[in-house]
Amino acid sequence: MLVSFTRTIVLYILVIIAMRIMGKKQVGDLDPIEFVIILLFSELASIPMQDIDLPLVHSLVPIATLISLELIISALTLKSRRLRILLDGKPVIIVRHGEMDISIMKSLRYSIDELLELLRQEGYADIRDVEFAILENSGKISIIPSISAKVPSAKDLNLDLGPGAMPFPVILDGEIIPENLTAAGISEKKLNNLLHAKGIQSVAEVFYAAYDSCGEFYFQKKEMRK
Repeated sequence: MLVSFTRTIVLYILVIIAMRIMGKKQVGDLDPIEFVIILLFSELASIPMQDIDLPLVHSLVPIATLISLELIISALTLKSRRLRILLDGKPVIIVRHGEMDISIMKSLRYSIDELLELLRQEGYADIRDVEFAILENSGKISIIPSISAKVPSAKDLNLDLGPGAMPFPVILDGEIIPENLTAAGISEKKLNNLLHAKGIQSVAEVFYAAYDSCGEFYFQKKEMRK
């Protein structure tokens, strides 16, 4: 039992390290090669957990080999666009000026129902509202709306809203986050002064507080306001 427990922990740590090396991607954003490697990881890790008579090195070596292979391929694809297209493919335009590209859909084995479902999920029930729809390598769809369906921006309406604000959480559940204070450009003393000005005597009273890049401070107490 102890052997099985130890082997499971070792394999778990190794797979986590491997995933961290591969980068911060969701499953839906993985390239085909990365997805295949993850499937192989799970298979290689499960075998020694089920068969304790099998030496652990029989899984550690293949997993380490796959990690190395992923790093080498990533480095090569960064330098070679042709290799990147060969391994990952490239985005394709599947809707042009409100009309589906039938030849592209046939080559991708994409049905009309699948495409219309993707468009509806993005908020476009009428294909005529789509100027371009681009099918990305991950399988997700990027949409450029037609002029008539485009939501007007502040620039379109000639509104000057000033720069966008980036909020920095400076207190989380009664605890000051020092690195966010630094990023926000304020000191702990200033933070306490802001709290005192709002009638808060202790950081422990605050559930959440943020200071944004425009100098606005806002917070929520642990007890909800009535």
